[in-house]
Amino acid sequence: MNHGDAFRYDSGHDVPVRGFLHRPATPGDGLILTHGAGANCQAPLLVAFAESFCAQGFTVLRCDLPFRQSRPHGPPPRGSAERDQQGLRAAVASMRGMISGRVFLGGHSYGGRQSSMLAAEEPGLVASLLLLSYPLHPPQRPEELRTAHFPRLQTPSLFVHGVRDGFATSDEMATAVKLIPARTEVLSIPLAGHELLSGKNRDELPGTVVKAFRSFARAC
Repeated sequence: MNHGDAFRYDSGHDVPVRGFLHRPATPGDGLILTHGAGANCQAPLLVAFAESFCAQGFTVLRCDLPFRQSRPHGPPPRGSAERDQQGLRAAVASMRGMISGRVFLGGHSYGGRQSSMLAAEEPGLVASLLLLSYPLHPPQRPEELRTAHFPRLQTPSLFVHGVRDGFATSDEMATAVKLIPARTEVLSIPLAGHELLSGKNRDELPGTVVKAFRSFARAC
């Protein structure tokens, strides 16, 4: 298994990038993955996906968002979104310095949401988004939708959604993505919740997502 090498990037202008870099034998495209509000880049989901994407030729950077670099535990503090997006922008810059192929961006839950918000503000920053368990609304509060930026999102986006996710039903997700003018696709994962990865699908899920994302990105 390729568990990645410790990675550090300081541009002098942006927030620092900290994480682990997975390099394939023959580099192609690059993927940046980041974590949810209660996790870090060592989350089993990110490790499993990074290894699977790397095995298929992607250079993968799984990185800690700035809020996690500042505090090892707990959710992001109020007002941290702008700095977290700056961190993702810096991660994209670091990836562009390492590969000649396309750069993709995404993450799990909060990390995916910040990735999509950054892409909505900066069309063309990355080729496509991989959004794992997008937190459409807080559990049991479906009226608090996190879709205000969707109509401005010009970046093709693949949503990977567990059908038992408390942050969005399948119907809610299908309705929400219609707000996005760019190409979208929802990959539904049967029996999965917000964490996606479980004992029942641990072996096959990463490969399933890699195959779906490669097909999606190829068509964009």
